[in-house]
Amino acid sequence: MGSTIGRGIALDIGLLVLRAAAGLMIAGHGYGKVRKLLEGDYGFADPVGIGPTASLVLAAFAEFVCALLVVAGLRTRWAALPVVATMLVALFIVHAADPWGDKELAAVYAAAFLALAFTGGGRFAVDALFGRPGSRA
Repeated sequence: MGSTIGRGIALDIGLLVLRAAAGLMIAGHGYGKVRKLLEGDYGFADPVGIGPTASLVLAAFAEFVCALLVVAGLRTRWAALPVVATMLVALFIVHAADPWGDKELAAVYAAAFLALAFTGGGRFAVDALFGRPGSRA
Protein backbone atom coordinates (compact mmCIF):
# COMPACT_ATOMS: atom_id res chain seq x y z
CA MET A 1 0.00 0.00 0.00
CA GLY A 2 2.78 2.43 0.87
CA SER A 3 4.45 1.95 -2.51
CA THR A 4 1.18 2.74 -4.32
CA ILE A 5 0.88 6.01 -2.41
CA GLY A 6 4.54 6.77 -3.12
CA ARG A 7 4.07 6.11 -6.84
CA GLY A 8 1.00 8.37 -6.87
CA ILE A 9 2.86 11.25 -5.27
CA ALA A 10 5.86 10.67 -7.54
CA LEU A 11 3.60 10.77 -10.60
CA ASP A 12 1.97 14.01 -9.46
CA ILE A 13 5.34 15.62 -8.71
CA GLY A 14 6.57 14.45 -12.13
CA LEU A 15 3.55 16.06 -13.81
CA LEU A 16 4.13 19.27 -11.86
CA VAL A 17 7.78 19.38 -12.95
CA LEU A 18 6.83 18.64 -16.57
CA ARG A 19 4.09 21.29 -16.58
CA ALA A 20 6.31 23.94 -14.98
CA ALA A 21 9.45 23.26 -17.02
CA ALA A 22 7.88 22.82 -20.46
CA GLY A 23 5.28 25.51 -19.87
CA LEU A 24 7.68 28.18 -18.65
CA MET A 25 10.24 27.44 -21.33
CA ILE A 26 7.78 27.69 -24.20
CA ALA A 27 6.09 30.70 -22.60
CA GLY A 28 9.42 32.46 -23.05
CA HIS A 29 9.12 31.89 -26.80
CA GLY A 30 5.51 33.02 -26.73
CA TYR A 31 6.34 36.17 -24.80
CA GLY A 32 8.37 37.43 -27.74
CA LYS A 33 5.36 36.91 -30.00
CA VAL A 34 3.06 38.71 -27.57
CA ARG A 35 5.48 41.64 -27.52
CA LYS A 36 5.45 41.74 -31.34
CA LEU A 37 1.66 41.95 -31.24
CA LEU A 38 1.64 44.69 -28.61
CA GLU A 39 4.21 46.69 -30.56
CA GLY A 40 2.11 46.42 -33.74
CA ASP A 41 4.70 44.32 -35.59
CA TYR A 42 2.58 41.75 -37.40
CA GLY A 43 5.33 40.40 -39.62
CA PHE A 44 5.34 36.65 -39.17
CA ALA A 45 5.47 33.46 -41.19
CA ASP A 46 2.24 32.15 -42.74
CA PRO A 47 2.84 28.39 -42.69
CA VAL A 48 -0.79 27.27 -43.06
CA GLY A 49 -2.15 29.99 -45.33
CA ILE A 50 -4.30 31.96 -42.87
CA GLY A 51 -2.23 35.13 -43.05
CA PRO A 52 0.78 36.31 -41.05
CA THR A 53 -1.26 38.25 -38.47
CA ALA A 54 -3.58 35.34 -37.73
CA SER A 55 -0.59 32.98 -37.58
CA LEU A 56 1.16 35.28 -35.11
CA VAL A 57 -1.95 35.63 -32.92
CA LEU A 58 -2.50 31.86 -32.82
CA ALA A 59 1.17 31.14 -32.10
CA ALA A 60 1.25 33.78 -29.33
CA PHE A 61 -1.97 32.38 -27.83
CA ALA A 62 -0.66 28.81 -27.87
CA GLU A 63 2.90 29.51 -26.75
CA PHE A 64 2.11 32.10 -24.09
CA VAL A 65 -1.50 31.95 -22.88
CA CYS A 66 -1.97 28.19 -23.18
CA ALA A 67 1.51 27.52 -21.82
CA LEU A 68 0.73 29.55 -18.68
CA LEU A 69 -2.57 27.70 -18.26
CA VAL A 70 -0.62 24.44 -18.39
CA VAL A 71 1.89 25.73 -15.81
CA ALA A 72 -1.01 26.51 -13.46
CA GLY A 73 -2.71 23.24 -14.26
CA LEU A 74 -5.87 24.99 -15.38
CA ARG A 75 -7.75 23.06 -18.07
CA THR A 76 -4.44 21.34 -18.70
CA ARG A 77 -5.64 18.82 -21.26
CA TRP A 78 -7.36 21.43 -23.41
CA ALA A 79 -4.64 24.06 -22.97
CA ALA A 80 -1.96 21.62 -24.10
CA LEU A 81 -3.61 20.95 -27.47
CA PRO A 82 -2.94 24.35 -29.14
CA VAL A 83 0.71 24.04 -28.10
CA VAL A 84 0.91 20.58 -29.66
CA ALA A 85 -0.67 21.88 -32.88
CA THR A 86 1.71 24.86 -33.03
CA MET A 87 4.75 22.66 -32.45
CA LEU A 88 3.64 20.19 -35.13
CA VAL A 89 3.33 23.08 -37.61
CA ALA A 90 6.81 24.23 -36.60
CA LEU A 91 8.19 20.70 -36.91
CA PHE A 92 6.58 19.55 -40.15
CA ILE A 93 6.02 22.81 -42.05
CA VAL A 94 8.16 25.71 -40.83
CA HIS A 95 11.31 23.63 -40.23
CA ALA A 96 10.53 20.77 -42.63
CA ALA A 97 13.66 21.26 -44.73
CA ASP A 98 15.91 22.08 -41.77
CA PRO A 99 18.33 19.62 -40.19
CA TRP A 100 17.08 17.67 -37.19
CA GLY A 101 18.93 19.90 -34.73
CA ASP A 102 16.85 22.89 -35.86
CA LYS A 103 13.53 21.14 -35.38
CA GLU A 104 14.35 18.97 -32.39
CA LEU A 105 13.05 21.50 -29.85
CA ALA A 106 9.64 21.62 -31.54
CA ALA A 107 9.50 17.81 -31.37
CA VAL A 108 10.38 17.79 -27.68
CA TYR A 109 7.73 20.42 -26.87
CA ALA A 110 5.13 18.57 -28.95
CA ALA A 111 5.87 15.33 -27.08
CA ALA A 112 5.78 16.97 -23.64
CA PHE A 113 2.51 18.78 -24.25
CA LEU A 114 0.96 15.73 -25.92
CA ALA A 115 1.79 13.73 -22.79
CA LEU A 116 0.09 16.40 -20.68
CA ALA A 117 -2.94 16.36 -23.00
CA PHE A 118 -3.30 12.65 -22.21
CA THR A 119 -2.47 12.72 -18.49
CA GLY A 120 -3.85 16.03 -17.28
CA GLY A 121 -2.13 18.15 -14.70
CA GLY A 122 -2.10 15.81 -11.72
CA ARG A 123 -2.81 16.47 -8.07
CA PHE A 124 -0.81 19.69 -7.88
CA ALA A 125 -2.86 21.53 -10.49
CA VAL A 126 -5.66 24.08 -10.27
CA ASP A 127 -7.85 21.49 -12.01
CA ALA A 128 -7.53 19.26 -8.93
CA LEU A 129 -9.31 21.88 -6.84
CA PHE A 130 -12.39 21.35 -9.02
CA GLY A 131 -12.11 17.58 -9.32
CA ARG A 132 -11.57 17.72 -13.08
CA PRO A 133 -10.37 14.65 -15.03
CA GLY A 134 -6.59 14.23 -15.07
CA SER A 135 -6.31 15.50 -11.52
CA ARG A 136 -6.48 13.67 -8.24
CA ALA A 137 -7.74 15.80 -5.39
